[in-house]
Amino acid sequence: MRWKVVMADTSIAGAGSRREGASLDALFSYGFRPFFLGAAVYAIVIMAVWLAWLGSQMFWDVPWVLPVAGSPFAWHAHEMIFGFAVSAIAGFLLTAIPNWTGVLPLSGLPLALLFLTWLAGRVVMVVSGLLAPALVAAIDLAFLPLLGGFATAQLFVRPAPRNVVFLAVLLAFTAANAVYHLAASGVIERDGISIMRFALMLVVLMVAIIGGRIIPAFTHNWLHLNRGAAAMPVRVSWLDMASVASIALLTLLLVLPVPGAIQGAAALAAALLNGARLILWRGWRSWRAPIVWVLHLGYAWLVVGLLLMALSVLTTWVPTAAVWHALGAGAVGTMILAVMSRASLGHTGRPLTAPKLIVCAYALVTLAAVLRVASSMAGSHLYASLLVGAALAWIASFALFAVVYAPILTTTRVHTKVSATIASKP
Repeated sequence: MRWKVVMADTSIAGAGSRREGASLDALFSYGFRPFFLGAAVYAIVIMAVWLAWLGSQMFWDVPWVLPVAGSPFAWHAHEMIFGFAVSAIAGFLLTAIPNWTGVLPLSGLPLALLFLTWLAGRVVMVVSGLLAPALVAAIDLAFLPLLGGFATAQLFVRPAPRNVVFLAVLLAFTAANAVYHLAASGVIERDGISIMRFALMLVVLMVAIIGGRIIPAFTHNWLHLNRGAAAMPVRVSWLDMASVASIALLTLLLVLPVPGAIQGAAALAAALLNGARLILWRGWRSWRAPIVWVLHLGYAWLVVGLLLMALSVLTTWVPTAAVWHALGAGAVGTMILAVMSRASLGHTGRPLTAPKLIVCAYALVTLAAVLRVASSMAGSHLYASLLVGAALAWIASFALFAVVYAPILTTTRVHTKVSATIASKP
């Protein structure tokens, strides 16, 4: 089924003046295509809705009432995690698993149905206050088990413990989402925000696992091609394991009745371990390659977020909101943008060079995180301005991704051969 719209091929590899129509066949030919594009568009939509609602609360005489069940703040956090972040995670897993196991990627009608299941969850969550709680929960909860089923079938073709761990994380995501819906419907008494903090830490855990695999590898590849004499990234097995384990432990401690001092100490240990890991990856040597250094920037936000968490728990210097937005907008937002922009180029046959507009997007998502963290620490006279600035920078960042990558993600792979010299340019 072909769309009527025709757009110029914007591949960076270059296909001359050839024009190619976007198609549903191309969009649903590989998992990263619909889910990366869906993540970007939803990041724009959900932030615009949230900004409009916050504006109505601060500036309108009659505030707008969001048609959502439960706390609007918990709903916002839920959609940023289970709408935006989970879509990007799905795109990554559906693309990475075939590479790990050698199986054919999910495509065609099964992929389209999986994407529509995710989309249906987003629709019902936006109007969850107008629908029966059981219906909302059933539709929203359907996606992760379905994704897990496809992932399980592919992973066990060639099972490996280091890859099967992702199934455990998907199971934990599903459990957290189920608890959220039980709380939102009043079945159990739980704070929706605390549930979402646990879910966000699961995403941070994914960043630590995936980042540990791709960041040093991609940095090594670029340095080898462009700065052969430079010292290469260093990976230390025990440090890698300890870094990931420290975040997993911290995630568990957030839901256990333990003293704050223990949580704070665990957060500090996680920050130090992951900070050491990041330093050994030598990201500063890739400063000429934005598509590489942005990965290090995303991981640096993870370290900052963990440090802020330790300070927030152990002192009164840092508000809680600063912690979670450093981890959410900073670490998760930056890393998702970085991975989507790189993987979309590599898996469509284009050179791994970030377009100028995408470099601007990297800067904007960083600005969004800085402003949002600053707004949590600023006085009331600056709060609204910083908050609005953060939201607008976030929207602009993912809008740039959508504009640049929509033609790439909705058209067929470029088969033009590119020389190693061109492909390795920053």
